[in-house]
Amino acid sequence: MGIGDDAVEVRAQGWRTLAALHGLIETTLERALTRAVELSVVEYTVLDALARQDGWHMRMQQLARAAALSPSATTRLVNRLEERGLLTRILCADDRRGIYTELTPSGRDFLDRARPVHDAALEQALRDAEDVPELRDLAEALQQGVPAPGR
Repeated sequence: MGIGDDAVEVRAQGWRTLAALHGLIETTLERALTRAVELSVVEYTVLDALARQDGWHMRMQQLARAAALSPSATTRLVNRLEERGLLTRILCADDRRGIYTELTPSGRDFLDRARPVHDAALEQALRDAEDVPELRDLAEALQQGVPAPGR
């Protein structure tokens, strides 16, 4: 194997490690959120993304990018969350073709209940990953960048 091949293998191994850690974290979050608040990881991601916006709203295409979803999957997800009363859609005042998605007060309250579940599950997943030799270094690096709950 040449130097170029070694570099490719190092990048590939890094990607595999990242994918494995992502899978472990996502599985842990999905179980915790579903069990505690009947919310999927992607639903949580959408509510969290909306809560981080000034005015608590985003255009649908921004929301699709934030949740890493296709436009049609985003529409289906927004429909489900709207049916639950957690968010609403409003027309953009300066572009009638544009639609914003916005948290409702119930959505904000629901997210406030879900956030500690999410944060505790994320912390647990990173601790669990530190017990896996292949994931340890990456998990420790992420733990250093993750503030403790309540900070």
